[in-house]
Amino acid sequence: MNLADSTFWIALLKIIWVNILLSGDNAVVIALAARNLPPKQQRMAILGGSGAAIVLRVVLTIFAVQMLQYPYLKLVGSVLLGWVGVQLLAGGDDDGDIKASDSIMTAIRTILIADLVMSLDNVIAVAAAADTAPVEFRMVLLVLGLGLSIPLIIFGSTMLLKLMERFPVIITLGAALLGFVAGEMALSDPSLSRWEGSLHAVAIPFSLACAAIVVGIGMFLGRRARSETIAG
Repeated sequence: MNLADSTFWIALLKIIWVNILLSGDNAVVIALAARNLPPKQQRMAILGGSGAAIVLRVVLTIFAVQMLQYPYLKLVGSVLLGWVGVQLLAGGDDDGDIKASDSIMTAIRTILIADLVMSLDNVIAVAAAADTAPVEFRMVLLVLGLGLSIPLIIFGSTMLLKLMERFPVIITLGAALLGFVAGEMALSDPSLSRWEGSLHAVAIPFSLACAAIVVGIGMFLGRRARSETIAG
């Protein structure tokens, strides 16, 4: 494995970025679930719940990477990933009704269950980003990328949420990245392998077009939602 290969570092940056970007809502869930605990137990619940959730996410992501090797699943995954990007801009809210708990074990359980339900977008995005690298890099990328993201998720998500509120362009760029990765994923589906040579020539324009489509649809839905809110 040659760590000087640029595809390794590009894929690693993609994994870290999309994982941080899509973990803001998870950070909110963690805070909500632990908010009734004493300060010391809050820290234990956050660390314990986040740690368990990360382990679970690594397992799910490894499973997802293996599943993406089957025909047509990447096409389905690319559509789902594109929709995740659209929802970032449209203002989709999947936090749900998270109840606070005064028991540390109950809080950890709540964090773990909520993270499992909400991690589909993370798993698809991370698996897709890892899949753009050579096969020998993928397992290392998954473990390293998610591992580096742990402290950033636990300690940095709240800061990122504030930055997103102040600089909305971060969300737009994140949605564009998800659209770009979705395009890459679609063209690498095994069912399209017979046209591999031709598809390689249009890979970047197609992925850029997917990024533009995701941003366009997301911004349109976001504006429409805001208009309906004002009208209501």
